[in-house]
Amino acid sequence: MKPLSTDITFHYELLRVLGTSRSFGADVGEVLKAGEKVLPGNFESWYEEFNSLAKHVHASVSHTRHRVSVRNAMFRAANYYRTADFFLHGNPADPRINETWVHQTACFDLAISLLDIPGERLELNTPEFTIPAILYRASKTDEPRPTILMCNGYDGSQEEMLHVFGFGALERGFNVITFEGPGQPSVVRNQQLGFINEWEKVVSPIVDYCEGHNAIDSSQLTLLGYSFGGFLVPRAAAFEQRLAAVVCVDGVFDIFNTFTRTLSPELMQLLNEGKQKEFDIIVKKAMHGNTALTWGIEQGCWSFHTHSPYELMVMTRPMSINGIADKIQCPVLVCEAGQDHFFAGQPQLLANALGDKATYAVLTAEDAAQEHCHVGATDFVTSLVMDWIEDLQSGLNG
Repeated sequence: MKPLSTDITFHYELLRVLGTSRSFGADVGEVLKAGEKVLPGNFESWYEEFNSLAKHVHASVSHTRHRVSVRNAMFRAANYYRTADFFLHGNPADPRINETWVHQTACFDLAISLLDIPGERLELNTPEFTIPAILYRASKTDEPRPTILMCNGYDGSQEEMLHVFGFGALERGFNVITFEGPGQPSVVRNQQLGFINEWEKVVSPIVDYCEGHNAIDSSQLTLLGYSFGGFLVPRAAAFEQRLAAVVCVDGVFDIFNTFTRTLSPELMQLLNEGKQKEFDIIVKKAMHGNTALTWGIEQGCWSFHTHSPYELMVMTRPMSINGIADKIQCPVLVCEAGQDHFFAGQPQLLANALGDKATYAVLTAEDAAQEHCHVGATDFVTSLVMDWIEDLQSGLNG
């Protein structure tokens, strides 16, 4: 595949946006035009071009009153606002972080209000935090339906999940509930809470809600996690036993080992010896001129709610499926990207730990699905996931 940018991180994020075009999240020409103007590795340029595109599409609705036209433009505008925000998190005080989110939320909420069955925003309260969620119903009747609970990962929003898997699930007759927990976009912004290891604290209240909803068959709940969510959902399933199935796109076994695998022996020694100041100085110096490292550390500090790369690494230490995989009782689909540049090798470790509870699927360049989370092959991976869930419910997977 010809790179969309000479900066590999920008190439990946452009492909990620393009991958939502099948499900109303983007127009190919719009994204390519903006991408051509973005200066490789320049975070400000990325913001300027995608914010400008978002405003342009947002303003375009003044020329139409047709419900479908407004809805589709608002989905695209919301996605472009989210894309504009993507590289801003190195400075948590940057007012654009909240400004773009206000715009994306307004556009997205208008769009889902114009669906044939409007999406319904929910707030589920727990003793420690509030879970923002959105319910999308596949039918206007109260006939109980299988439902897929979807969460994103390290950097993505619940709104993105509608474009990645949500529309595909609704087309097949599944209800969908997207949600966010600590560490994810709206919870960081509105509640100032970083990621937690105990993701069951997020999932169990959603299962409780499902058990009380007439249109949800709570015996047929699938929990799907995307990217970093491929760790969060098996972690939750180890302690939440009411799930019928789990899907990891892609699977992650150990976050700490993933985050530290490229650290030098010197940095690992500083980390293990608790030398925070020295560790942070070296990492921050290495970030200069390195787009992938800069974004990875800045996003990690943002989503774990810390200012220190050292603290970021320490916070990931307990994040492992090691020792709890045997607690997971339901079938698990573990996907792997053949050329994953974030979590290489992690899906295999998770599948091995799960044993016969796992269905292990490696997606490759043969289907243009080799990138992390198979961005750019959204329809292909959606079909694979939905077919597996449907076969499971029909008894074809065992």
